[in-house]
Amino acid sequence: MSTKPSPLWLDLQLATQQPELCPAEAELLAWASLALQKTLPPETELTLRIVDEAESQQLNKDYRGKNQPTNVLSFPFETPIDLPAEAGVSLLGDLVICLPKVIQEAAEQQKPSLNHWAHLVIHGVLHLQGYDHETDTEAELMESIEIALLAKLGINNPYISNNTAG
Repeated sequence: MSTKPSPLWLDLQLATQQPELCPAEAELLAWASLALQKTLPPETELTLRIVDEAESQQLNKDYRGKNQPTNVLSFPFETPIDLPAEAGVSLLGDLVICLPKVIQEAAEQQKPSLNHWAHLVIHGVLHLQGYDHETDTEAELMESIEIALLAKLGINNPYISNNTAG
């Protein structure tokens, strides 16, 4: 039985003191691939960097003006104007996920850690494709996509607080 190869090539960077607590690369790639809402050129690259709180806080401060660590940051790739078309660069962007925040939030929300990882990877990949939650309308659209994708994984709606989340 053959399976369709992922349109993504994952550049996984484990910049954390506890890499053993990270999900497997195959899981991260599967979650990211599931979140693709647009057709991408073959071998599009996604960089996923898993960091500790200090790096997350510095990036959040530098790029969002918030001096605190955050669970996920997304940096969509913007093709430089002077890059020739024949360069063949196909980058989706970079996701930075803070390992300690994921673990802390999963515990606070009383949900399995892997479920929270899946949600944050999907959330971040949607951001890289232009989805956002700045307005109520944008948030409703983005959340509905997340809920549907997580349901495919058997994961309950992350926006409903309950102790039995899948």
